[in-house]
Amino acid sequence: MEQPDRLPLTPLPVSPLRGDEPISGVPDATVVDFWRFAMPDLRMNNTRGLFAEFLVHQAVGSHAPRVEWASHDVQTDDGLRIEVKAGAYLQAWEQRTPSRIRFSGIRARTWSPDDGYSEAKSYNADVYVFAVQTAREHVVYEPLDTAQWDFYVLPRPAVAELDSDSVSLGAVRAAAGPPVSFAALNDRIRAADPRSGTTSG
Repeated sequence: MEQPDRLPLTPLPVSPLRGDEPISGVPDATVVDFWRFAMPDLRMNNTRGLFAEFLVHQAVGSHAPRVEWASHDVQTDDGLRIEVKAGAYLQAWEQRTPSRIRFSGIRARTWSPDDGYSEAKSYNADVYVFAVQTAREHVVYEPLDTAQWDFYVLPRPAVAELDSDSVSLGAVRAAAGPPVSFAALNDRIRAADPRSGTTSG
């Protein structure tokens, strides 16, 4: 079987890190120490988003690792592309009132090593999952408790009808209906798969 052309600087495959790998030249430091430094608080915006992607990854039973430059966040073993957007009422900083949740980056430019970023933004996933951490008081905030997460699921055609690069939680609720729990998330995602021809919101 003929192999496709590869660019000169092609990364080698790597195994997932365990966390106990030592950092050469830094006494007693391991990869888990770096993780604790970089992601110490799941309330931080970037980390919350990554954690929401992880929850979706677990819900659908995907074995594909996250690819930072991919046009979507999660891919199932049968090729379903999922975009995950996350929001929360509480942040890692002091607030006067809970945040108003709005999801951005709905349409995005794709990227490839040959062509760089595409000229036009597009909808690049088959299914969109809008994940909301629902705690409104820090005393009960527990990001590791999936019972505190609501998930709204929309197929790409329904997201395209919203016709916006960013959407409010209210608009998502109006389009998706009631949220589902983590336990029901996989079934809802599968039901929203536009490839099946039987998509339901």
